[in-house]
Amino acid sequence: MAEWKHIEGKNKGDVKLYALSTCVWCKKTRKLLDELRVAYDCLEVDLLDAKEGDRVEEEEVKKWNPKGTYPTMVINNKKAIINFQEDEIKKALG
Repeated sequence: MAEWKHIEGKNKGDVKLYALSTCVWCKKTRKLLDELRVAYDCLEVDLLDAKEGDRVEEEEVKKWNPKGTYPTMVINNKKAIINFQEDEIKKALG
């Protein structure tokens, strides 16, 4: 089972971030969420064991982002923001 890391902040709904620990754009997205003081859950997919990482990518990430790129942010299980899109993230969560 994948372990999500919860980051405390203002409740702006259910915000989930699928990220890679080495990805510059994922780091920028986390930094922006921290600056906005938004509560979110982050899963660094590359730190999972291979089997679980493959499962998460196929069953969860690609459900929202068929290309499977990172970061992939899911808001309230309704809206996905793919890659680092500062204006769109601010609009959705600001």
